[in-house]
Amino acid sequence: MDIYQGKSVFGGIAIGKVCVYHKEEQQVKRTRVDDVDGEIARFHQAKDVAADQLGKLYDKAVKEVGEASAAIFEVHQMMLEDLDYVESIENIIKTQSVNAEFAVAETSGNFQTIFASMDDEYMRGRAADVKDVSERLLSILHGNHQDALHATEPVIIAADDLAPSETVQLDKEKVLAFVTLHGSTNSHTAILAKTMNIPALIGTDMPLDEVEGKMAVVDGYEGRIYVEPDEETLAQKKAKLEEDVEKRNLLQILKGRENVTIDGQKIMLYANIGDLKDLGMVMQNDAGGIGLFRSEFIYLDKETFPTEEEQFKVYKTVAETMAGKRVIIRTLDIGADKQADYFNLGKEDNPAMGYRAIRICLTQPEIFKTQLRAIFRASAYGKVAIMYPMITSVEEVLQIKKIVEEVKDELRYQKIAFGEVEQGIMIETPAAAMISDLLAKEVDFFSIGTNDLTQYTLAIDRQNEKLDDFYNPHHKAVLRLIAKVVENSHKEGIWTGICGELGADPELTKLFLAMGVDELSVSPGRILGLRKIILETDMSQCREEMLKKYL
Repeated sequence: MDIYQGKSVFGGIAIGKVCVYHKEEQQVKRTRVDDVDGEIARFHQAKDVAADQLGKLYDKAVKEVGEASAAIFEVHQMMLEDLDYVESIENIIKTQSVNAEFAVAETSGNFQTIFASMDDEYMRGRAADVKDVSERLLSILHGNHQDALHATEPVIIAADDLAPSETVQLDKEKVLAFVTLHGSTNSHTAILAKTMNIPALIGTDMPLDEVEGKMAVVDGYEGRIYVEPDEETLAQKKAKLEEDVEKRNLLQILKGRENVTIDGQKIMLYANIGDLKDLGMVMQNDAGGIGLFRSEFIYLDKETFPTEEEQFKVYKTVAETMAGKRVIIRTLDIGADKQADYFNLGKEDNPAMGYRAIRICLTQPEIFKTQLRAIFRASAYGKVAIMYPMITSVEEVLQIKKIVEEVKDELRYQKIAFGEVEQGIMIETPAAAMISDLLAKEVDFFSIGTNDLTQYTLAIDRQNEKLDDFYNPHHKAVLRLIAKVVENSHKEGIWTGICGELGADPELTKLFLAMGVDELSVSPGRILGLRKIILETDMSQCREEMLKKYL
């Protein structure tokens, strides 16, 4: 038995054979061509195919892992259309009379070197994007369109690392666990593992050439993989796996139960969704409502602005399906890592803090009004609420309310029905948290987006694997801001929910109850697990302990 230690990004036990994911080797030879124009045309044909592939990968990723994780494919599409990149390839073909494969490989190497030598961390990260895009082009030019995973049964995927395009293309029914030699706890592979609820290890010091086809156990709790385990170890891990399955089955008993602690404290458990296809999981896991409907997928799935009617049909379907349960629709949250070419947002040095979300809506009110009209029309078919992202000031809220009143007046004039719509804001900037006492006077509810709140509060890019040891979502600064927001909202008689990843963190459930958080909105699969914690908790016995421990 060989034991290899890694860093766990998701718990659980997986038992099965190891399948090493082999990346296709791109052997590139320099070949002289006589028809230079024909070779350039061949390159552009490959580029068009690559763009189509990336578009499909983006759509698939949005449905499986959400917009934020899928955004990498938009970055790759932009890289594919980058003029400097394209012109470099064309110039090499023209001036050297060489094949497109050689020109792509040469350009890729040059660009990777340039990006890797830059001082800026973000720009250094673009080297990997150039490599991934170029590998895709080379694969197409070589006529190779095959998946590098060949498995007839569920397996443990082992790899040096996995690019987003590789993880998305995997047949999820055949993946028991991920084990990689490199990667970050916030990498695409890690996020995919969490979404699929399967164990995953990164940074594992394991010789890939020695484990292919061998029986193994991945223990996501310990962060280890046991290759060819002995009988005693295998028996122990099988028992643990059976225990996990039993726990999941027991959770089904919790369906239909009210989310109330032993001492009577209630909390709402809602679901986060990004697509109509997620509604099945929402119903299956007994969510009390939808706490975050990411409306931007409607925009990202299209090549031009979606019409009011197109949006209305989607919002109406969600409202009707939830049958009177609250549906909170987040208005357009595009920009930063979520780009649509037809918005013509342009490149920014610091897009995470740039022209995005509510800033786009307030400066392009025609886009905003179209969405608001669709949402208000849908509110006639269910209990619909709206929340606005990336708020930093009271002035922004007042401007939003003015536009909303204009929309409502238009609908009344046109005799178009709409219902009572709660309006709230996302608290995802330290600025909003610090003035939450003022903001609470202007809205019906708060929803705390802990992912961005943590990132902005700690000044840490959570996608940067070099910063894993510094990224601490349990940081007292973050938790104290959350407590402050909850306290200020209750003083003004409004409720506060949490819709970021911290909402699904079982270590913090009791703390959030102690703070008085009114709602937790999480991925549908996490709802019943949180309900179990709530039902078994007596806050009268642990409230002071929780507040003292974390705050």
